Amino acid sequence: MGKTILTVDDSLSIRQAVTLTLAAAGYSVLEANAGCAALDLCRANSIHAILTDLNMPEMDGVELIGRLRALPNHTFTPIIMLTTESNPEHKARGKAAGATGWIVKPFKPDQLLAVVKRVCPP
Repeated sequence: MGKTILTVDDSLSIRQAVTLTLAAAGYSVLEANAGCAALDLCRANSIHAILTDLNMPEMDGVELIGRLRALPNHTFTPIIMLTTESNPEHKARGKAAGATGWIVKPFKPDQLLAVVKRVCPP
């Protein structure tokens, strides 16, 4: 398999859609349903890029990004927010925390793949 992408979302259907899209393009995909599980996966695996929702239980996507950026192996890992939120204030919070990009759900598979390929070529 190619590079490993982590998708973090409390919605199983979103995680499945992301996994199907990325796996078809040759990426290996890990899934987490919440921030704490995502942090555990990032500590235990080599992750090349991360897609995270904003609104999740335990910790939101902005807090997750901040905690990921504090890990030595993820200071520069591309992190894309994949969320229903399009408010400029939310985007500013995400960018300040270290988000690399922002995609609004529902997403088009081609759009998602283009962004992932730009930040993490297969």
